[in-house]
Amino acid sequence: MSGCSPKAAPMAHGKHDVVVDPVTRIEGHLRIEAVVEDGKIVDVRSSSQLFRGLEIILKGRDPRDAQHFTQRSCGVCTYVHALASVRCVDNAVGVDKELPHNATIIRNLVLAAQFMHDHIVHFYHLHALDFVDVTGCLSADVNKTAEIAAAVAKTVRPDPKIVSSKEDLQKTKDTVKSIVDSGRLGIFTNAYFLGGHPAYVLPPEVNLLATNHYLNALHLQVKAARAMAVFGAKNPHTQFTVMGGVSCYEGLTDKYINDFLALYADIKDFILDCYIPDLIAVASYYKDWASIGGTTNFMSFGEYPAQGGEADLNSRYIKPGVIFDRKISDVKEFDPTKIEEHVKHSWYKDGSPKHPYSGVTDPMYTSLDDKAKYSWMKAPRYEGKSTEVGPLATCLVNYGLGHPEFVKYVNFVLGKLEVGPDALFSTLGRTGARGIECLITCLKTEDMVNDLKENIAKGNLDICKDWDMPAEAQGVGFVNAPRGGLSHWIDIKDSKIDNFQLVVPSTWNLGPRCDNNLPGPTEEALLDNTPIADPERPVEILRTVHSYDPCIACGVHVIDNKTGNVKKFRVL
Repeated sequence: MSGCSPKAAPMAHGKHDVVVDPVTRIEGHLRIEAVVEDGKIVDVRSSSQLFRGLEIILKGRDPRDAQHFTQRSCGVCTYVHALASVRCVDNAVGVDKELPHNATIIRNLVLAAQFMHDHIVHFYHLHALDFVDVTGCLSADVNKTAEIAAAVAKTVRPDPKIVSSKEDLQKTKDTVKSIVDSGRLGIFTNAYFLGGHPAYVLPPEVNLLATNHYLNALHLQVKAARAMAVFGAKNPHTQFTVMGGVSCYEGLTDKYINDFLALYADIKDFILDCYIPDLIAVASYYKDWASIGGTTNFMSFGEYPAQGGEADLNSRYIKPGVIFDRKISDVKEFDPTKIEEHVKHSWYKDGSPKHPYSGVTDPMYTSLDDKAKYSWMKAPRYEGKSTEVGPLATCLVNYGLGHPEFVKYVNFVLGKLEVGPDALFSTLGRTGARGIECLITCLKTEDMVNDLKENIAKGNLDICKDWDMPAEAQGVGFVNAPRGGLSHWIDIKDSKIDNFQLVVPSTWNLGPRCDNNLPGPTEEALLDNTPIADPERPVEILRTVHSYDPCIACGVHVIDNKTGNVKKFRVL
């Protein structure tokens, strides 16, 4: 299937104002306004429609309480916010330089489990339906699909442990048929692929295989969530992180480690035998999307600190760095002093760009029709530039730095698809990078567990370090979350939170224009050759937006530019 030739994307004629509001299959409330001329997007605005004000809520509270508030900003991202808050207080009080190795390992293990959970759910349940026609599997030849399944499963390793059988595939086809025959389509009721759509090009057999794994992933993702809870006590909203380490002494016992390993084994098999093979199989039919949806600048914080390296981003297994103008061979060192947030086009009172330590959250809503101020998100910039964060940025930075695993698996995926590195700068590249990041995290997880077991065998059972709360301090916690660079910034006065700022991945990626009127990364990506075949079913917008896995959730309104009529759709 890697030899499938890219086909020109179908495009609509004329001029259309397309409004996707709300965007679905994301977390939160996002609105996309686009102007389409002759089948291409020529202007776009990404608008967050929800004001939370967590920074305001945190003022005056004990710094130790921050993690319990911030991780509840989202039921999906949960742990990464707790980790960022804990890391920023660790940094403020100085204990990040003395964190016990076991604490670092356990924090890393829960983060790795969240990466695996998030990326599997994203590919199958949030993004795949932009490319996979579930009802298309009704015309699939089950015997032929079983042959494809056996071949595809060997994409990563020659002896896969998971191969969809003819019986499994027939059961999936029968299930879909019974749903369609009943007329009660449930979550597929308003799917864009119903009735046929020119932008969906998978053959019936690949649709059937992907749908089979879509259903299997619903069960598998529970195991990844349970793996987080082995050490994290529960999921969502883990309860094991404390300033100076972790509190889960049970995590040092054979029972807990073996429970984690048992869940991890099933997750690993699914990633190796289903996720990565499906990613490559589906992508091989959409190679035209390797030249659509690209951006220019990229930044990664890196992740999984080494022993004693919580305060040193360069100690991390996955490395931090910044790339400008798509120059992979010239990775710059990340400098947190170069981050600023702009509010000129956001629903906040005007002010000059500010570093997060000096950040102000002062809301000033104007109107939904305001083209100047149009989002509750601020516009983060690095050196004044619009900068993409997330799996693609992480892959590019580490590929450019020569990280052995990233070089190996980026080249592996590019080779399977028979495309060059330029294909990474696209919607397809962004989706592929998420799978690569998941695979590398998955393979590294076993090493982390072995490090923990080795410490325990040596009698090293420390998991927390004592510390004292200063009267005044500043600190920052950097987490390279599944969606990208996340940072929490704290200013402590009188041992209380005086100021707290969250700069989150989706703010970097989906924020509005800045003081220099530069579009945010999602806006930039949608302006990069995005075709629209049917303005009333703009699945192409969803493909690029979903490739960022937005954490902000939402129907579609399409406004006819000539008549002004608004057509409303509930979008899957």
